[in-house]
Amino acid sequence: MKLLFVALWVLLVLCFLHPVHPSAYDKIVSHSRIRAKNEGPNVCALQMVMGTKKKYFSTCRNWYKGSICGKKTMVLYECCPGYTKLEGTRGCPAVASIDHVYGTLGLVGATTTQTYSDISTLRPEIEGPGSFTMFAPSNEAWDALDENVRSRLVNNVNIEMYNTLHFHMVNKRLLTKDMKNDLTFKSMFNSHGLRINHYSNGIVTVNCARIIHGNQVSTNGVVHVIDRVIRIAEDTIHNVIDSDDELSSLRTVAEVSGLMDTLKQPGHYTLFAPTNAAFDKVGGDVMERLMSDKSVLQALLHYHLLNSVQCSEAIMAGSVYETMEGSTIEIGCDGESLTVNGIKMVLKKDIVTTNGVIHLIDQVLIPNSAKLVLELVSDSTFKDMVNELGLAAAMKAETEYSLLAPLNGAFTEEVMSLDQRVLKTILENHILKLKVSLSELYNGQELETLGGRLLRVFIYRTAVCIENSCMVRGSKEGSNGALHLMRSLIKPPETTMFEVLVADGRFKKFLALMDTAGLIELLKQSGAYTLFAPTDEAFEGLSEEDWLRLTSDVNALRTILLYHFSNGIFINGGLEGGVTNLLRTIQGNNLQLVSVNNSIKVNSIDIPDNDIMASNGVVHVVKTMLYPGDLPVGSQDLLLLLQKLIKYIQFKFVSGYTYKEIPLTFLTKTITKTITSTKIIETAPEIKKVTRVITKTESEPNTVVVESEPTITKVTRVIESEPQVVIEGEPTITKVTQVIEGEPTITKVTRVVEGGDPTFTKVTRVIEGDPTFTKVTRVIEGDPTFTKVTRVIEGDPTFTKVTRVIEGDPTFTKVTRVVQGEPTITKVTRVVESETPLTSVTRVIESEPTVTRVVVEGEPTITKVTRVVQGDPSITKVTRVIETHTSSDGELDADGEIRRIIEEGGPGLRTVTKVIKAEPRIIEGPDFSRISSFQDNPELIDAESEKITKLIQEGGVPRQQAKRAPVKQAGMRRRNRLVRRHPKRRQTQS
Repeated sequence: MKLLFVALWVLLVLCFLHPVHPSAYDKIVSHSRIRAKNEGPNVCALQMVMGTKKKYFSTCRNWYKGSICGKKTMVLYECCPGYTKLEGTRGCPAVASIDHVYGTLGLVGATTTQTYSDISTLRPEIEGPGSFTMFAPSNEAWDALDENVRSRLVNNVNIEMYNTLHFHMVNKRLLTKDMKNDLTFKSMFNSHGLRINHYSNGIVTVNCARIIHGNQVSTNGVVHVIDRVIRIAEDTIHNVIDSDDELSSLRTVAEVSGLMDTLKQPGHYTLFAPTNAAFDKVGGDVMERLMSDKSVLQALLHYHLLNSVQCSEAIMAGSVYETMEGSTIEIGCDGESLTVNGIKMVLKKDIVTTNGVIHLIDQVLIPNSAKLVLELVSDSTFKDMVNELGLAAAMKAETEYSLLAPLNGAFTEEVMSLDQRVLKTILENHILKLKVSLSELYNGQELETLGGRLLRVFIYRTAVCIENSCMVRGSKEGSNGALHLMRSLIKPPETTMFEVLVADGRFKKFLALMDTAGLIELLKQSGAYTLFAPTDEAFEGLSEEDWLRLTSDVNALRTILLYHFSNGIFINGGLEGGVTNLLRTIQGNNLQLVSVNNSIKVNSIDIPDNDIMASNGVVHVVKTMLYPGDLPVGSQDLLLLLQKLIKYIQFKFVSGYTYKEIPLTFLTKTITKTITSTKIIETAPEIKKVTRVITKTESEPNTVVVESEPTITKVTRVIESEPQVVIEGEPTITKVTQVIEGEPTITKVTRVVEGGDPTFTKVTRVIEGDPTFTKVTRVIEGDPTFTKVTRVIEGDPTFTKVTRVIEGDPTFTKVTRVVQGEPTITKVTRVVESETPLTSVTRVIESEPTVTRVVVEGEPTITKVTRVVQGDPSITKVTRVIETHTSSDGELDADGEIRRIIEEGGPGLRTVTKVIKAEPRIIEGPDFSRISSFQDNPELIDAESEKITKLIQEGGVPRQQAKRAPVKQAGMRRRNRLVRRHPKRRQTQS
């Protein structure tokens, strides 16, 4: 038993060794000797096709299949070449006697050739001295020869027969190891060539006649027995086509394509030549199209031509060969018949020429490169629907396109029940506007469809996929396009991963975590990501305390969430089956994916829904959170929380371990440059009402009201620049700034003069901002949560606007405090009378105010103070603006006002300010008792004028550093002070 195993092992090794033996024929004979080892020494095992006398030293492939050319075989055991039997012994232990060539013909059983050599006067030559190689036809070969030809030879033995036998001889000794493929030797008849072909399966042919018993050495040469009588080859392939009337159609096509010149050149060709009847089977419209395109016609003929000689006797089974067109064909055999691409079409075999061999066939072979792309599609549901929905008409022969043809199984009953307009749209997205071959596809490529959509290409180790569908082997190229077979219908994505998750409704908690971690933009921005998204079911059982613990450490939260993301789009069809696919996550550790039976497992967790395509990636649904198995946990509280969330792994606890901060470099940074232009309109402001009140002397107490147009002198410093707004990090905000400098509206201006006639009435439009123009900023963003942040002044702010107004000789000082709410404005005016130390306070309400006292409690907003110097410069006007919104209960609602401005806009000119909250403080009104008048003090007037002029020239008072409000200490209470209100001084009439 052990010896048998060793013998079989040696046999297998010899069968699968690379063909480095100097002679494939000798190698096959050696294999046959091993197979027959149990039959005795020097015995070879041959296969004989049942029902015939054809015997082969066969290859391992044919031996174990037990068939040749699809026909069953039986095993014969014969003496190996050069050996003979001895009576009463096993095997073939004796070496055959060596004789001259003539005598050797009898030893190998070629008795008919021996007889013809005798009667043709060849015998003395092959018995005499010399070194000859004789290819001796077997007795069966002579019997198979055409009777008329044989009779002609026999009737003229001294010339015809003698010349024929000489044509089978070479004037030198040639063993099979000396017969290299495609060698040509001169025969002993007029030096006509004998073409040798030595094939890898051990077959050796001479002008396509197979050597069936070789290397029988003689004293004056060697004898090889062949299976047919060789005919002289004098013509080229070109000459055969040109002279054979049965090939006239082929001749016409070859001349138009320019192939005829190739067929007359020396070479080693095999031509499968269609007969006239074969061309008649091709439709007239097809032939017209083929003949009109020379390149297509050349492809057609090159598909019939091999750049090697393939004799029919060398074909023992189907083998694939490359044509001169570039694609391949399969040449096989079925019994005695030769087949091409599995079809019996060979009418006549082995027409030997000086530059190759011709096989006549009864069909025209049309390669894919000569077909229209729609002709590449076999009968299928896709092809039927393309024709039925009218899409085939758009595929002109002169237009290039590619078909992404789903298999029949993709067209389910649900798909077929759709409205035809919907079906047409679906199929339009399976037709590309250009010809793209398989070799031209690359990862990330975008292909435009007939329906106007862009499809993405994904290249994997073992698959090529387009969106959610992967290709099946068998892509083809036609004359005007390419065909790619797809496993399923292609579904182009419509929305981003963020929109997919929101619309699905199962991922609210995951989205909330992404928002808390500042990673929500990852789901919205463009890119190519694979996301394993946990459903809300993954967070069941979490208490509010657990939720706070999960979100308290932003680095830990980001580490966990980013472990669910991988760069690149990986769909089920792109994963290699039967192995673990490693995907590196954005967090840094690997995910382990296994694809089994059209389903996916990630880290051993089932994925119930996969391949949900989005414009920036693909989503696979999981029902649990994922965590890297090799990443430790350093907090006991977090460990307990993760053990509650994740059941499939054992966590490693390392006390004190902290999560590293992950740079958010993968988030898109947007740089927006905003150009602001200022337009100054030098026109008088629109004034609805100007009231001038003149109080006469004590003797004439009557009051006169004069309504007239005021005279205004206005000096404005304009700063024009191109501010750049850089928004980095998480939010992406696009800012559009519109500068509106029109004609402002002043609701009411009141000047109260008690004393002599005033000489000037002043109306001032205060432009608050920076300090040359008024800006209205509109923030455009999908889910706006951020507004423009200006300078926040937490202490007493400095002056941001200084305007010098030159007017007459006013005699009063006016202080105005304006509380900007919605839209009630309370103006408090202090009037200083010329001849009395008393302070008169006038409160003017321009609508129906309901608030007479403003108390600022809680967290204050930003306070802007504008100092306006009016007059020459005898009038000092200080305006303190509190930008806020008064709620219905009297509280100041800054956040509400900001949201309202962002969403709805606001009337007039506004500055939107983000408020940094601080400790509550009391905003007090000005101490009116400390306001002094410049009246009758020209030195103070000149000094203040110079100071204000200098401020205007230098661009305003330097801003002081904002001070924080003192931190409220525990146990201390702060009393709220009300805004001081001054009682209105009553005026007595005299």
